[in-house]
Amino acid sequence: MRQKTVECLMERFRKRLEEDEKSEATIVKYVHDARHFLSYLEKETEITKALVITYKQHLAVAYKLSSANSKLAAVNCFLRTTGYGDCVVKTFRMQRETFRDKELTRKEYLLLLETARKKGKRRLFLLMETIGATGIRVSELPFITVEALKIRRASVSLKGKTRMVILPEKLCRELGSYAEDRQIKSGSIFVTRNGRVMDRSNILHEMKALCREAGVEEEKVFPHNFRHLFAVTYYNAERDICHLADLLGHSNINTTRIYTLVSCEQQEQLVNRLGLLA
Repeated sequence: MRQKTVECLMERFRKRLEEDEKSEATIVKYVHDARHFLSYLEKETEITKALVITYKQHLAVAYKLSSANSKLAAVNCFLRTTGYGDCVVKTFRMQRETFRDKELTRKEYLLLLETARKKGKRRLFLLMETIGATGIRVSELPFITVEALKIRRASVSLKGKTRMVILPEKLCRELGSYAEDRQIKSGSIFVTRNGRVMDRSNILHEMKALCREAGVEEEKVFPHNFRHLFAVTYYNAERDICHLADLLGHSNINTTRIYTLVSCEQQEQLVNRLGLLA
């Protein structure tokens, strides 16, 4: 496929994603995955259903099924947007998971906080605590503002949806003190020295560096696992999946179901107690 044609298609795809009010992170990922698909086609002059199926088979070999499905979702969106809707393929069927794995425990979470405090990494400490105490997404951190602290509520507006995030009183005091010390008088709390909103990759890099100092497995330490810890802790305390879905901003309660699963260790203990071995 000619480079000029590729760039034309990509520009059309990006524009449509922007019109659909997709987040910048989603746009970047979808565009990246679409380019990966087009580069796989190499010298093919036209996109066909057979070629897309071949690409799907390639993904099944090269990636985990969850990652392959993520890429296929982006490719299918690209195909529908650019006039190749008849080439859309089905995603891989996956067995529903029955237990959680590689989750961050409360003990490890508190150890990370304590390590950040001792190392003088105040911003990182508060960032982790904010996600852990509210269940907010890392992409929603810019909505934690000086103004939000005053009413202990953050109005989060993303992807055409708006919800209120409850900010605990103690957290508001800590963030308020931090903002005052950093002379942040308005707007987002979590910003760089230049006043820019913190980048997701930089946040992840800081977390990974900290977990090595704290002695916590790196595979467990990324922003979503702090949100995951909030969700699991809330559900174990309240057993109310509907309220949890509201707090997390889930439109479909099935998305929230993952937080009701027990851990792999808990499943193992239950199986061992069945007494079905001679």
